[in-house]
Amino acid sequence: MTETQKNPLAESFNALSLIRFAFPSMVMMLFMGLYTIVDTIFVARFVDTNALSSINIVCPVINLIVGLGTMLATGGSAVVAKKMGNGNTEEARSNFTLIVVAGAVIGLLITAAGLLFLDEIIWGLGASEILFPYCKDYLTIQLMFAVCNMMQVLYQNLFVTAGKPTLGLVLAVLAGIANMVFDYVFIVLLQMGIKGAAIGTGIGYIIPSIIGTIFFLRGSRFGGAELECGDRIAADRREEALPPGRSELHFCKPDMDVSVLLKSCSNGVSELVSQCSTAVTTFLFNVTMMKLLGEDGIAAITVLIYSQFLLTTLYIGFSMGTAPVVSYNYGSGNVKQLKKTVRICFSFIVGISIFVFLFSLLGGESIAKVFAENNRNVFEITKKGFVIFSFSFLFSGCNIFSSALFTALSNGKASATISFLRTFGFITVFLLALPRFLEVTGIWLAVPFAELFTLMLTVYLICRHRKQYNYF
Repeated sequence: MTETQKNPLAESFNALSLIRFAFPSMVMMLFMGLYTIVDTIFVARFVDTNALSSINIVCPVINLIVGLGTMLATGGSAVVAKKMGNGNTEEARSNFTLIVVAGAVIGLLITAAGLLFLDEIIWGLGASEILFPYCKDYLTIQLMFAVCNMMQVLYQNLFVTAGKPTLGLVLAVLAGIANMVFDYVFIVLLQMGIKGAAIGTGIGYIIPSIIGTIFFLRGSRFGGAELECGDRIAADRREEALPPGRSELHFCKPDMDVSVLLKSCSNGVSELVSQCSTAVTTFLFNVTMMKLLGEDGIAAITVLIYSQFLLTTLYIGFSMGTAPVVSYNYGSGNVKQLKKTVRICFSFIVGISIFVFLFSLLGGESIAKVFAENNRNVFEITKKGFVIFSFSFLFSGCNIFSSALFTALSNGKASATISFLRTFGFITVFLLALPRFLEVTGIWLAVPFAELFTLMLTVYLICRHRKQYNYF
């Protein structure tokens, strides 16, 4: 059996095959973005724009959950993929299992703490008297699904590391369809309002969580006998083909190695920084918009933020799909393939950035109309915002991929620096300064300026570490 048959990450990728390998992750992220957008469209059109605003008020809590899950997933994926590249498969399985267990525990702690301090959290996030009831209904239900949210984030990343990106895509599609169907049932048919939206989203978390757990449990049996991670399987046994549908990566009895968790958190801290920074900047957007334009302003910025998530899913999905390939080749010392992979990735990112920019610039008005057809004021605010906001997509793709690249190379410091500056450092400075002089226009300019200044730093870091990692 060849190495490529044993592990798809070992393939000698060209441009077409690399894009094909990353394609399921891209479609998965795009579909996740679409069903998230559909979720907010249901709320905006069948509840009201105040309910839409309330989702954005409590969004920082969701950002924290997703950030912690993504930190463990991406950082842990780099650790696991590197050990698989080095041939330490049993140790990789142990680390993988420990990371998933840690994610479940963190999810439970978030649920308990969030429900205990629910009112204080909502008021602290800047809810008005009008928005508070909506926020409380939505956040209560979201917190109850925190563990499933963590699990689905972990599995989406780790399916790629296990060489099963298509499975992640299928589960994302199933989750998205379920979310949309239950949104219609709970919001439109049963008239449950924002509670229905939260329940529909929660069901979307449950599907990949349960199926992902079953998949990795099934993989833990080889020929009917359960394997312990500490077992040393004979070399000739490892050469045998895995049973259909099973992965080289699966659950086992983990070694309680705290250093693995610390390394995973260190590697993936940029993703946590990114989500936490998004939480803080969302809070700042909400406070500033509430001051200038009230609840309608928050509804407009909600449309922009969710649209940004949708339009950057191609960058995120491609980065997520190719990162394990980078980690594997770095771990195996295949410099030639590493250089080829990185070169292809940057070429693709530049091309897709131009496409996303044009789509946003030309289609912004149509997107605004979908959300705010019933509220002319929100529509006008959103339409004007899109014209300026679109320019951020020209720069964000390279920043997102570069951050993922350094995570894949186990350079959490460089990765975190990029994420911190693009999602918090620069954007906070511009968000606090520009509205004082330009008012609402300053709010829309904050993101493009932050991405542009981050890109300048990204180019510097890429050049600085070129000889260390030999990716160019």
